[in-house]
Amino acid sequence: MTAPQGKRIVVTGATGNVGTSVVTALTADDRVASVLGLARRSPDWSPPRTEWARADIEKDGDRELAELLAGADAVVHLAWAFQPTHDPLATWRTNVLGGMRVFRAVAEAGVPVLVHASSVGAYSPGPKDRYVDESWPTHGWPEAAYSREKAYLERVLDGFEARHPEIRVVRLRPAFLFKEAAALEQLRIFAGPWVPGRLASPRFLPVVPDIEGLRFQALHTDDAADAYRRAALDDDARGAYNLAAEPPVGPEELAALLDARVVRLPRPAVRAALSAAWRLRLARSSPQLFDAFLRLPLMDASRARDELGWRPRYTALEAVGELLRGLREGAGMPTAPLHGRGGR
Repeated sequence: MTAPQGKRIVVTGATGNVGTSVVTALTADDRVASVLGLARRSPDWSPPRTEWARADIEKDGDRELAELLAGADAVVHLAWAFQPTHDPLATWRTNVLGGMRVFRAVAEAGVPVLVHASSVGAYSPGPKDRYVDESWPTHGWPEAAYSREKAYLERVLDGFEARHPEIRVVRLRPAFLFKEAAALEQLRIFAGPWVPGRLASPRFLPVVPDIEGLRFQALHTDDAADAYRRAALDDDARGAYNLAAEPPVGPEELAALLDARVVRLPRPAVRAALSAAWRLRLARSSPQLFDAFLRLPLMDASRARDELGWRPRYTALEAVGELLRGLREGAGMPTAPLHGRGGR
């Protein structure tokens, strides 16, 4: 029997918000013969030309991971843990040490392409009134574990590229990623399982706080997945690419989506309230992550457009709108991270 023609792509973290979209994008491309999705728990989801294998990047050894990556034409590394924010050593072990383990396995297995999920969170504080390109410093906000971990892996990749020039390394730095099916996952991660999604209705959110620094970029997860697909399959893609849709989102844009009014609030008061809720374990997002969020720069995504031919299909407001709709409707998918209401 003749072996199928096309690429074999391995995706870590394949059952989450980004992973499910990346697997879908890859399997829709005729250049991809097969996809191997790695996740801690196998899903009840069977996209075409996709196999599943259980893997835990924190606990599996380099050799075990390398065996899973053997024969791959590219690895898309998406696996990431946001919680527990009260135990930064736990997320460091998964995200940083686990990420380094994946990088070593890529080299040991002889995989020629590594596409890594970096983030806007890797960037140092920057402006809200103009865009920065990929040369902006990636030192993160050191007090926030998420930002610190993303920035650290940028430095690890600097050394990895120097040691392995034969491997084409791509770093994608997306803005905040939303899609309807991932809304409840994001609610559980950042707010907690006890917060009902119906609170995203205008009748429950009559006001939007106007806080200094509250201006961010968003992107539909499917549009980010298209960039991951292009990065994995385009032989000329190399280095860092910002990913964001227009327009930037601030209090006025959020108020329009929620049919709410804008109320000016002092940042110290909001931070103090969040800090108290986090210490009491009533909120899952740490005050340090709040600090990092308000300091993120706005990104210029023209390199991805010019070199990858990437164009987002959804505006940033449409992406946020999907998040709100998913919260209200309890949307989900048959994977452990994305289960909706009534899911496992």
